Amino acid sequence: MLIAKTRPEMETLKEHTDELLSRFTVLKNAYYEKIPYEKVWDLLYKAAQYHDLGKVNNDFQTKMHKALKTDEAVSVSEFGHVPHNYLSPFFLPVSDWDLSKEERRILIQAIAFHHERNTQPNVSFLTEVYENEIIYHFPKIVSEMNIKVPDKNQKKFKITNPLKPKDRITEVKDNKETYNLYILIKGLLHRLDHAASAHVPIEVDTDVNIAELTHNYMQENFGSNALRPLQEFTYKNQNKNLIVVAQTGMGKTEAALLWAGEDKTFFTLPIRVSLNALYDRVRNNMNYKNVGLLHGTSASHLDENGDEDWEIIYDQSRNFANKLLFTTIDQILKFPFKFKGYEKYFATMAFSKVIIDEIQAYNPWIVAVLLKAIEMIHEIGGKFMIMTATMPQIYLDELADRGILDNNAITEEFVDESFIRHKISLQQTAIKDDTGRITEMATEQKVLVIVNTVDRAIELYEQLKGENVHLLHSRFIQRDRALLEDEIKRFAEEEENGIWITTQLVEASIDIDFDVLFTELSTIDSLLQRFGRCYRKRELDHDNPNVYIYTEDVSGTKIYDKDIVNITEKYLQSFNYKAISEKEKVELVRKIYSKEELQRSAFYAEFQRAVHKLNYLEDYQYTNDEAQEILRDIQSVTVIPRTIYDNILDLFEALETEKDSSERTKLRREIDKFTVSIPAYKHKQERTPIDFYQTGKDGQKYNILPDVEVLDVDYDFEPDTLAGIGLGEKTEMGIMLD
Repeated sequence: MLIAKTRPEMETLKEHTDELLSRFTVLKNAYYEKIPYEKVWDLLYKAAQYHDLGKVNNDFQTKMHKALKTDEAVSVSEFGHVPHNYLSPFFLPVSDWDLSKEERRILIQAIAFHHERNTQPNVSFLTEVYENEIIYHFPKIVSEMNIKVPDKNQKKFKITNPLKPKDRITEVKDNKETYNLYILIKGLLHRLDHAASAHVPIEVDTDVNIAELTHNYMQENFGSNALRPLQEFTYKNQNKNLIVVAQTGMGKTEAALLWAGEDKTFFTLPIRVSLNALYDRVRNNMNYKNVGLLHGTSASHLDENGDEDWEIIYDQSRNFANKLLFTTIDQILKFPFKFKGYEKYFATMAFSKVIIDEIQAYNPWIVAVLLKAIEMIHEIGGKFMIMTATMPQIYLDELADRGILDNNAITEEFVDESFIRHKISLQQTAIKDDTGRITEMATEQKVLVIVNTVDRAIELYEQLKGENVHLLHSRFIQRDRALLEDEIKRFAEEEENGIWITTQLVEASIDIDFDVLFTELSTIDSLLQRFGRCYRKRELDHDNPNVYIYTEDVSGTKIYDKDIVNITEKYLQSFNYKAISEKEKVELVRKIYSKEELQRSAFYAEFQRAVHKLNYLEDYQYTNDEAQEILRDIQSVTVIPRTIYDNILDLFEALETEKDSSERTKLRREIDKFTVSIPAYKHKQERTPIDFYQTGKDGQKYNILPDVEVLDVDYDFEPDTLAGIGLGEKTEMGIMLD
């Protein structure tokens, strides 16, 4: 009995291979129209059949039978451990098949590298293993697997030459046809293998049409003429690549889903809270239960929703099985880094659509990655839609330079010029020096104050502190931040007045509508997002400004590019104490983010450096985790304030002793509620590791939460009254740190 796996339960080599082949049938039936080349499917089928045959080697089978404690005797290998994926190609009867030299090379490498190792194949050693051990297993493979193997006269070089590391297929070295075919075979083999090993479907709802689901939902709830102009446009242009610039309130989410059509679709957003909200809308309001959700904390959201099948949804999401998947870019669009195993992500794009929402929210480095990803998606046959409130001109120029804005791409703007929403006033003073005006206006209106840093928000909160003054920023633990986010949404909807002081946290993630906005100067794209939280969908019904922008002693000089902030202020001068139309807002972004304005800025230099580096990036320099970290833009650490930590020691004690993996996961998610992220450079001297450990199988002690630290800094919040500043800047000893 040839064994392939022992966990989560024993599986023979034949059973595991059959699992791949059944998923192959699903994949081919679903996407043959997208990839109508019989050669692709023939090579993929062969790769699935032969990918794990190297597991027949004596060392591997000895370990399997020993783990299962069977009575079967397996000869000890004189060669020791040999990666099975490097041995599997030797079972390919390539002389019997009508394959070109390049096709043979693609098939052999797809199998040999379906597990990426830190060691490269040693061809002479592998040949020795083949001649002295593997060849003697051929009869058993034929008998048990019902598969062809080479005859003894097949030339070994047909297998060994493509295994030489210097012959590895890469984009830089090989022609596009060879490279793209290799991406498809290796990438889809990864997907088949991973789905089969996880025992989840390779694809779910292949016949479902997301556009029709959305259209039917809108007609049932909003009438037969429910579609707005933007939605009509995307619905009619499902076969095109789209770049859509649209203001708030145009129905962008539904527009994106109407564009998705019957294609597999990845919907990306920069903010997890927004993804969670979209997932809930589609699952609960549209009643589409097989929608997926994938980001760093998606398991927690799925579990907390109370869905009995949340673990199935999570497993399907991780394996990209869903027809519609809401996700962050770090989960799916990291393939431009060409890390080990990137082919799985890239190959999936060949029959998929990708929606990139709010591209302006990412830093220049990440946008460079996204534009490279779009180029690669375009090259392999997938489709993309960029949907944003503001689209910097330099990004459009880069797409044009790459030849992506061709006849199959449409760039369109959607703005409502029928009414004015905002009138601005530039204040040549600091926002902290105008608290009298803020307080006065709050007696009769809902006042939103947005500043650039948490420290400035806390400073203003202390100045304005009163019964109707509230504070929201990113330095509250997750439990308390969720309470505050619910409260600001409730406040915005109720008939009451007061002040909410916050940071850029509310720019895109929280759907609120206030009467007047006081904000520090920032970049134009950030400011326009802030505008959208005031008179969100209403016509301005008075002659006074409803947006006050403060240009002096502005906080956050390290957060926003200084050059763009200065250019923004220059352009806004002509709108001082004037109404600003939606079209003028779009035009401002175009002018400020033009090459002419930015060519000497640090922002543009960083963008150009990133573009250049990605254009000449060699394959396999990065690991998957490294690519993900870059795209997550991780510059923070996760901490638990000491006063909170001391009150939840029972959770850590339970986690330290709990053996059941599902219970451990629940405990970790409960602990997550008491964590907060802070910049990595802050409070280094006040951070200590969690003091709870588990003993591993090797006898070593391991910290149960190595990525979480205890922070000896004051934490101030009262959940009953929602009052407090959150994580302050003082240590437990009362010493100011910054």
